[in-house]
Amino acid sequence: MRIVSLVPSITETLFDLGLTTDEIVGRTKFCIHPKDYVDKIEIIGGTKNLNIDKIKSLKPDFIIANKEENIKEQVEELMKDFKVLVTNVETLEDNYYLIKQFGHLFGKEEKAQFFNLKTYEAFDIPEPEKKLKVAYLIWKDPYMTVGGDTFISRILEELGFENLFNNQKRYPEIQLEDLKSADLIFLSSEPFPFKEKHIAEIQKVCQNQKIKIVDGEAFSWYGTHIAKCGEYYRVLSEDL
Repeated sequence: MRIVSLVPSITETLFDLGLTTDEIVGRTKFCIHPKDYVDKIEIIGGTKNLNIDKIKSLKPDFIIANKEENIKEQVEELMKDFKVLVTNVETLEDNYYLIKQFGHLFGKEEKAQFFNLKTYEAFDIPEPEKKLKVAYLIWKDPYMTVGGDTFISRILEELGFENLFNNQKRYPEIQLEDLKSADLIFLSSEPFPFKEKHIAEIQKVCQNQKIKIVDGEAFSWYGTHIAKCGEYYRVLSEDL
């Protein structure tokens, strides 16, 4: 089977389940894990600017996309010529069934079960004494956060935090003044690459909040990636 993956976390998941570079023949420029494998695979553009002609030239048997990460019109164009699976992961339950589905599709049921068990183990951390309110920033100019209907928000909840913007949808724009009722402000390492200098900028307005840069992949990369973040979650929880 010749597979093209249009989603970074799904590319990683397919390799984790045991697929090879003979089977995965195309990936986006943002598919960076596992490096030794993805470096051998043809790049077919970015998640939101696919090179349709390049994908067609690879003659895939199967293309895997995502409802949120890919552009609907581009995916529909590919559907005219190829079998396309469009995934949608918003909760840990969704994630469980995604991995299970891949295990069934590709004959990797045992590996899929292993990673699903590891995922639940990753969140087996002590309940915090107090549920802290977190504002999780994903972008700057304008500042953007995550609403309650996102995968990131669900991960925050699983870790015992309360999303300050839980009553909002998707990725709302906010002002720094809106963050003053948070206990914590998380600055994600992606998609905007927040750095230490941004902590100082925000701290000028949010003087009473603890601000921390966090690993964006540990909060937003669904599939098998979160199964490997157990130690990161534990250390983060203890630190806070």
